[in-house]
Amino acid sequence: MHGEVRRVSQNDRLSVVVLGSGGFVGRHVCEAFTDRGARVLGVARSVPAPGTAPPTVPLDLSSAPPEKVAALLREHRADTVVNAAGAVWGVTQEQLFQGNVELTRNLVDAVSRLDRRPRLIHLGSVHEYGVGAPGAALAEDHPPHPANPYGRSKLLATEAVLQATREQRLDGVVLRIANVFGPHAPRGSLLGLIAAHLIAVARHHGQQPMPALRLSPLRARRDFVDVRDVGAAVVACATAAFDEPAGGRIVNIGCGRAVSVRRLVDQLIALSGLDASVIEEHEAPGERAGAQWQQVDITRARRLLHWYPRWPLKQSLRDLLETAG
Repeated sequence: MHGEVRRVSQNDRLSVVVLGSGGFVGRHVCEAFTDRGARVLGVARSVPAPGTAPPTVPLDLSSAPPEKVAALLREHRADTVVNAAGAVWGVTQEQLFQGNVELTRNLVDAVSRLDRRPRLIHLGSVHEYGVGAPGAALAEDHPPHPANPYGRSKLLATEAVLQATREQRLDGVVLRIANVFGPHAPRGSLLGLIAAHLIAVARHHGQQPMPALRLSPLRARRDFVDVRDVGAAVVACATAAFDEPAGGRIVNIGCGRAVSVRRLVDQLIALSGLDASVIEEHEAPGERAGAQWQQVDITRARRLLHWYPRWPLKQSLRDLLETAG
């Protein structure tokens, strides 16, 4: 590998740069590193309110020149760089490509320019796999066949990190994350949207019967993981030893089982204590394609990162409700 690879033991104080620190996952990653005594710098499109941790540099990563990003990482003497930035749902395909693919390629270019190489931890997505076979867990060597533009853009970003790792231009790891939920889940997610709706309607209706929630079909069974467990996985990855080839640099992060989406929605409503019903609408032609079964194999995460999910689904839902207002 060209350049000096950073060597950090678990007892050292890590210097960490989190890209996308203003987002749902990025904020929790920052908290996880801070709780473990790391020196954390956030990078986001806008600076948060004064006094908000961690210190944050405003930078649009999708358009910033690689040399500018490299200078920032060099100045902070980063041991670890976490890519939690990117576009998700509700944007155009062009925005997905720019926010996920181009951003990651620029970041790979920036990290490759450094003489002292940090570990680049790229947060991928379970949607890179596409549809899974009912009853089967998706291992990291499963051929990816993303079923939607978001999954395709995330897969291209993952391939950029792995290609540079194979070429020994950087020390890269991809954490392929399942569906994330938990405290402060955004309204762009199904559970975050429902929780916000329950809180908002309750303020106007009190304990009176609420209008039915009309949702797209909830037939899917998917792997969900608490955002705090994701933060713990990223921290564990920062100092883990990877002696395998680039293909072994993908690590699944999930709960390791497929959970009924309808069951989660019903449980969320029950925890709210509100009298709310759900009506599943018929799926419209051309509606967003998604995997009906998603379950990831987390054996590699247990072996390489000594990580496993700790937050129970019920507690995650309860904390989601408490922060939705």
